Amino acid sequence: MRVNSTASKLDSFLQRLSQPDQFTLGVVGLGYVGLPLILRAAEAGLRTLGLDIDPAKVDDLQAGRSYIKHIGDARVQTALGQGLQATTDFARAGEADALLICVPTPLTRSREPDLSFVISTLESLLPALRPGQLVALESTTYPGTTEEELRPRIEAQGLRVGEDVFLVYSPEREDPGNPQFNTRTIPKIVGGSSAACLSAGEALYRHLVDEVVSVSSTRAAEMTKLMENIHRAVNIGLVNEMKIAADRMGLDIHEIISAAATKPFGFVAYRPGPGLGGHCIPIDPFYLTWKAREYGVHTRFIELAGEINSAMPAWVMHKISAALNDQGKPVRGSRVLVLGLAYKKNIDDLRHSPSVEILELLREQGADFAYSDPYVPVFPRLREHRFDLRHVEPTAQELARADAVVIATDHDDFDYAAIRTHARLIIDTRGRYSEPAAHIIAA
Repeated sequence: MRVNSTASKLDSFLQRLSQPDQFTLGVVGLGYVGLPLILRAAEAGLRTLGLDIDPAKVDDLQAGRSYIKHIGDARVQTALGQGLQATTDFARAGEADALLICVPTPLTRSREPDLSFVISTLESLLPALRPGQLVALESTTYPGTTEEELRPRIEAQGLRVGEDVFLVYSPEREDPGNPQFNTRTIPKIVGGSSAACLSAGEALYRHLVDEVVSVSSTRAAEMTKLMENIHRAVNIGLVNEMKIAADRMGLDIHEIISAAATKPFGFVAYRPGPGLGGHCIPIDPFYLTWKAREYGVHTRFIELAGEINSAMPAWVMHKISAALNDQGKPVRGSRVLVLGLAYKKNIDDLRHSPSVEILELLREQGADFAYSDPYVPVFPRLREHRFDLRHVEPTAQELARADAVVIATDHDDFDYAAIRTHARLIIDTRGRYSEPAAHIIAA
């Protein structure tokens, strides 16, 4: 009887999905992951409902405005014309045939997984859940989250996962500001809580992306996401450590990487920087190390890479201090202009940005500091950082006024020739200047 019931609900779900204009996709959390996802769903012809606790985001979307720099207003306005609705009313979740949860998964102060956003979001949705819906978690997390945290809460409502509702895990793979890839062209990993769940998830995501990659379980999908980002974190940790060694030896790490990259096999070029930023790469290793301890595994290699990457802003601060000292100036009272606040170039995302850590260190040491970032006109309110600062235009006068100019994020908008000409001292953390000069210090 249950098999027939399951087949009936799956068939009904697939039938609704076969008529996209009759299928409503709800996206919960309209940030750097959720917004491009819901816009892609609107482009694919699905009815779309965005839910977020932030009324400012909802108001912007309803007015046709994008609050993410690399996503233009035109895309939002087109989606509105295709029927996009945004709301803070989670009771409307029952209108959706599928709900995709795209909320933050940060760390606690003790660097343990913080699932409070995921759990509180799900609990806000539970009263509206109904038979026949699909629920997908896209937030990065440790293996077991979907089965251990989401499934019991859903089934406590009397809804049987795999029979009444379909539960899947499909990790986000957004790369903000990367023009080579977008939501549609990046392959999507999907793992289901059952065969029926997987079938429903595969069918849904095939409407949104060009390629769906199915795995055996939600836990396998969760681990896949961690593998991807830990791979990057470890390799960036390696190249950051190599940078420090090369610097002590008087060698240019960027020249060395470029030369090594000419090998046509067995080498992938990773570039060093002032540290790791963004929501995933600085966070994900700690999600795995925390869960691995439950199985008696000490992930020493991964933790070492995390320690190296976390120490990079302090290393940059050391280079700033040493460079100023060579000119007979202490950090205290010196004017330092930091170019770029976002964690990578050409976006406005400050999450875990090493540039912000550098600002904190400059404040601690008493510098007179300012920042220039065309993507961040006013320093926003962040949970752990408070600065009363605004973007300073990097004019010839501002550059010449600074005792040191730090290239922390190498936005394409900056005029690097002008910076080289007018700045008295440059601390280059991104390798923008390949030709040596007395006033340019690699960091």
